[in-house]
Amino acid sequence: MSVCLSVNLNAVAQLRNRRDLPWPSVVGLGRICLEAGAHGLTVHPRPDQRHTRFSDLPDLRALIDDEFPEAEFNVEGYPTEEFLALVEANQPEQVTLVPDDPSQATSDHGWDFVANHNFLTPIVARLKKGGMRVSLFADADPSQVQAAKETGADRIELYTGPYGGTHDDPVAAAAEIERLGATADAALALGLGVNAGHDLTVANLPPLVARIPELAEVSIGHGFTADALEFGMAETTRRFLAACGHVSA
Repeated sequence: MSVCLSVNLNAVAQLRNRRDLPWPSVVGLGRICLEAGAHGLTVHPRPDQRHTRFSDLPDLRALIDDEFPEAEFNVEGYPTEEFLALVEANQPEQVTLVPDDPSQATSDHGWDFVANHNFLTPIVARLKKGGMRVSLFADADPSQVQAAKETGADRIELYTGPYGGTHDDPVAAAAEIERLGATADAALALGLGVNAGHDLTVANLPPLVARIPELAEVSIGHGFTADALEFGMAETTRRFLAACGHVSA
């Protein structure tokens, strides 16, 4: 089974937000990605709305519902009450909970599931009761997987930032792949699905997919948007789909 590709639109939204203008269009570029075969769209609406704005979510929800009903909407964020209300209002297929401080530039670590078990468990239950799949951002650490499972979550999302940072060091890259793979093995053995995201590229995706063939989904934003400046959104979607193992017709 090939890995699903969810395109993270935060970098597009950040570029738009540099001016008080409606372009580039987050919805318009999301549509291009879905038309080119992406399986879903991801956003991370932070409290300061420096990337995706809260007002983007209903428009993206409508895009998927009206034009791409087989696609999925994935919303990431730290589970404040404001965030939980936002996702409950927009009903994404998947909610990915991350342990970000609002001041962070980007996500840079997974949850300590042991320490945060009592915090996460009722939140996971609330979201699942609302019909949403719940994924939890996780470091490459097999020892944490049992505690992640005990929260009631459906999936973990492997934080692949350290792997992306080994782009010029094949030995270190191989070691990071094995750490991620061992964590995925532990999660899958417990019945958790496994997603991945952060600093993934056309070059480093195939080795990761080869090590974790059961990988359900990757969400990619920065590397995707960087490539789109050169190749365009549609061709970049096709390139990342190929890197995920999809064979074009």
